[in-house]
Amino acid sequence: MKTLFTASNSLFIALLVLFLTPLPNGRVYGLLAGLTLGLKIIQLGVQHFRRDENQRKSTDDILAVLYFFFGFWHVFSVRYVVLSKLLFPEPDIVIKMFIAEFPDLIGHLGHTLILLANGYLLALVVAIPLGLIIGVNGRLLRIADPYMKVLGPIPPIVYIPYAISLLPTFQSASIAVIFLGAFWPVFGNTIHGVLNIPRNLIDSSKVLNIKGFTLLFKVILPGAMPSICLGANLSLLFSFLMLVAAELIGSSVGVGWYIRHFGTFGDYPRVISGLIFFGLTVTVINWGTGRIQRHLLKWTDAV
Repeated sequence: MKTLFTASNSLFIALLVLFLTPLPNGRVYGLLAGLTLGLKIIQLGVQHFRRDENQRKSTDDILAVLYFFFGFWHVFSVRYVVLSKLLFPEPDIVIKMFIAEFPDLIGHLGHTLILLANGYLLALVVAIPLGLIIGVNGRLLRIADPYMKVLGPIPPIVYIPYAISLLPTFQSASIAVIFLGAFWPVFGNTIHGVLNIPRNLIDSSKVLNIKGFTLLFKVILPGAMPSICLGANLSLLFSFLMLVAAELIGSSVGVGWYIRHFGTFGDYPRVISGLIFFGLTVTVINWGTGRIQRHLLKWTDAV
């Protein structure tokens, strides 16, 4: 019986009552009630496949926060108009706008993913091998260290004028900005991971005549992989942060451009729709990268 009275279930029932209780003008919010019911069905489906009790509780808590947020937004933008109608349009208006704009947002998503994939993957391809090589070479590390401390903290956005002037197209300049934002976290964490590998492991490998690229990619790379994955997560975060700036470089497409464009004209139903869409996209990408990282680190479960 205890599971029937969780915060999520209580807020779910409260939201249904709130959305289906008519206003003085007789209006009810069936779309929001349907969305709430859909979220509950998704939650039940997720919990069915999550056997771990802590994971089930986490899902319940996450949804409870989401229910509370939607309830707060609805009450103070519809029932009691406390929030600005311009900045905080009614949830019902935003959901309808999101449904109407979804095909257009899907079209913008293609450009966003191209920029993100090119900039982020290029950073991984360059930073990981370079970090491995510098991490195992003390002399190179001593040379690179001061440059990392000086160049790493500089916001990549300051390089935009130089990227535009030096690179042949606006798209390549946009990719360069994302690359610079993603490079330093994974580069620094790769070096950190190499330095944290037990020295006796490397010495034992050399005794077994494991040297050169075999040592680098068969011993050092797996040993540094947890730190590399941490750096890759940080790099992905910085890539998302740089997307809006990158999509403003000579472009009129992309999810980041969409949000910024309609924000300039005060069209906040579209702005919030774009933010929701961007949030869903980030969630899916993070889920996918998380699966890849769990596969790469599955050997750590046996340690």
